[in-house]
Order: sequence, then structure tokens, then C-alpha cells
Amino acid sequence: MKVLMKPIKMIAWFEEDGKITPVRYQLINEDGKKTININRIFYQDEEKLAGNRMYIYKCQSIINGVEKVYELKYEVNTCKWFLYKM
Repeated sequence: MKVLMKPIKMIAWFEEDGKITPVRYQLINEDGKKTININRIFYQDEEKLAGNRMYIYKCQSIINGVEKVYELKYEVNTCKWFLYKM
């Protein structure tokens, strides 16, 4: 997988207990904007990078007719989402 770390627009589901579930995101690339539905979440993990808490999600979606596995990151302090690896 290639490291991208691109900021993305995300629609996510927040539970009352604080659990976050990503639902779909918008990716802007040279072809334009694409809305991608998240079909499957393999796992969620948490890491601290230089004291900054981040949640990592390994997901799977169909992109351009091809099933792809990728990683998303959610930065807790800034509430920003990133397409981390694809």
C-alpha cells in the first residue's frame, strides 16, 4: 500500500459511548470528486503519534469497479479525516 495522507470529507456515525464508524467519504483527485461508500471495516486501532491521538480504520470499498483495501485515519484533536494508505 502507498502512503497518501490526503485530507478527505467524511460522513461518520458517532455512538453515545464515543465509538466512531466511518460510512462514506468524498475523494478529490485529478478525475474530480468521487463519493465512496465503505463496504467493510476490518478493524479499528488507536495510535499516538508525537502525542497526537489518531484512530486507524482498515476498510474495503469498490472503487472504479475494483475492490480495494485501504486505511483511514481520524485525528482526534483536530477532528480531521485522512485517506492514509491505498
